Amino acid sequence: MKVSIIGGGGRVGSDAAFALQLGGIVTEIALVDANPDMAAGEALDLRHGAALLANQTFTSSSTYEIVGGSDCVVITAGLRRKPDESRLDLINRNVGLFKGILESVKSVKLADGATILVVSNPVDILTHLTVEAGIVPTESVLGLGTVLDTSRFRSLIADHMKVGATDVKALILGEHGDSMVPIWSSATIGGVPLASLKGWSDDLAAELFQKTKTSGAEVIRQKGGAGRAVGVSIKEVVEAIALGNGKLLPVSALQTGALGISDICLSLPTVVGRHGVVEIYEPKVSDTETELLHKSAQSLKDTLTLVKGS
Repeated sequence: MKVSIIGGGGRVGSDAAFALQLGGIVTEIALVDANPDMAAGEALDLRHGAALLANQTFTSSSTYEIVGGSDCVVITAGLRRKPDESRLDLINRNVGLFKGILESVKSVKLADGATILVVSNPVDILTHLTVEAGIVPTESVLGLGTVLDTSRFRSLIADHMKVGATDVKALILGEHGDSMVPIWSSATIGGVPLASLKGWSDDLAAELFQKTKTSGAEVIRQKGGAGRAVGVSIKEVVEAIALGNGKLLPVSALQTGALGISDICLSLPTVVGRHGVVEIYEPKVSDTETELLHKSAQSLKDTLTLVKGS
């Protein structure tokens, strides 16, 4: 499987490439970046470690010819979010750049059944614009969505409860941004509902969710930008596509009626297969969670309307 990473010389793109190298599932990784030296340096660095990991090839360019034949195109390029800036505030700075990227991807021939994974922010809006661009079928367009938020959420719960992070099963759904929704009604540790555990309370739940919402900005404040967790989140989605193993992930996709939400891209539990979306599950959530998910969808629709009017 060939994966091309647009923005592959940047922090997120290079961390995604390294995570995919460690995974050893994909066979070819192409890095595209406006800075050709950065892309070439990252590809060379990865190539130097190939003998210790897997039989993979690495290429780089500042132009889009090497994207041709890709089975999956990962778009990470974008302007960096400022510490005090919401992801949706990025929209006026990033949409023009992103549309140019889509035109460049449209100019090359991708492999049959190719998918596009959008990582750039605001990811739900840009995923919707990718669907409308018609480069690949609607079901073959995914956004990273709340995969990263969900990982942060589970990790923070695990830290507080002093349990293994992989034992925590809890979801963030909706927008990857300010209106994201924690799904407490189905959250468990090792199959045991969180609400039934000693020491659990509504105040603690609110505190952990607030930390989840602000953790991206905190990473930016401390080290200048997120990378490692985003990289492994991208790996999770790309390898689910590569393996076609029916993994259930909270990726962003065009909604067509689950929970009464339609005509916008946001995250609900989604079966991911070789060509993208296999099925979107309608989870059983509380009335409050349903209401918040509808508000999240409306917030994104309002933003999309502003984008199209600008």
